[in-house]
Amino acid sequence: MTTPMPGREVRGSTTGRPLMAALDLFGRRWILRILWELHEAGPLGFRPLQQRCDGMSSSVLHQRLAELREARLVEQAPGTDYRLAPLGRQAWAALAGLSQWSEAWAAELDGEESTLR
Repeated sequence: MTTPMPGREVRGSTTGRPLMAALDLFGRRWILRILWELHEAGPLGFRPLQQRCDGMSSSVLHQRLAELREARLVEQAPGTDYRLAPLGRQAWAALAGLSQWSEAWAAELDGEESTLR
């Protein structure tokens, strides 16, 4: 599977629009978790990152890291830890609103469940 990039056809879209490429990339299993872990923990080696991503196989982690490096969201100097690249930090900042919304959503649903009991 090729890395989704703006200007190319991606899953679900032939337009090449940047948003469609981003949705395809972020929709891949484990991509958001890897970004989350690198945001939360900072730079991590392969094994520590794999341990933080419960249950991810090493082959999938290698593949996802390659995709994230190609998309320029994650960087790694030879022999060093993986870390968010500037575009990765920008992506995380853009996704922070979704994280805040999800907390409000959970609180809303929890409040509804409390009144139904």
